[in-house]
Amino acid sequence: MGNRLTQISTRTGDAGTTGLGDNSRVSKNSLRVHAMGDVDELNSHIGLLLCEALPAEVRTLLVEIQHQLFNLGGELSIPGYELLKPEAVAALDDALEHHNAQLPRLQEFILPAGNRAAAQAHVCRTVARRAERALVALGAEEAVQEGPRQYLNRLSDLMFVLARVLNRAHGGDDVYWKSERMRQGAAE
Repeated sequence: MGNRLTQISTRTGDAGTTGLGDNSRVSKNSLRVHAMGDVDELNSHIGLLLCEALPAEVRTLLVEIQHQLFNLGGELSIPGYELLKPEAVAALDDALEHHNAQLPRLQEFILPAGNRAAAQAHVCRTVARRAERALVALGAEEAVQEGPRQYLNRLSDLMFVLARVLNRAHGGDDVYWKSERMRQGAAE
């Protein structure tokens, strides 16, 4: 990826196309560009989450995730190229195992709520799922590596777990859905 931006406004996209890393041009409405945009949006939401007070371990993890998402976006911008390494998926698996082991078992579905950092982690989770769906759609039309899809799948799971961690980091808890089953269980 030797090309670096030196000029932001080139006007080359005024006709509704954009350049990819392999110097080809595609419609700004292509499945590839949608996937790239969703990954970029996810990275931006993680940047917003990093503005919150976070445990140092979570902050370090999220910064690394931002770098890996940039690799993932770069891979999407160069069809057939691999930038996201299998170790990145393995690192998410390790983080999932580590953080989930510290949490109590879920009793019911939880709402995307709690403190602001946890709520933002839930936004990241939902954007990760959308990016994953965009990548699956792209993969149905064009060849894509497995790593990016796996990474986004694990990342959405991790963001759910981190939302739970962040609710507890400041003395809070999960916000449980008040389901009929829970109401009946409480009445017994």
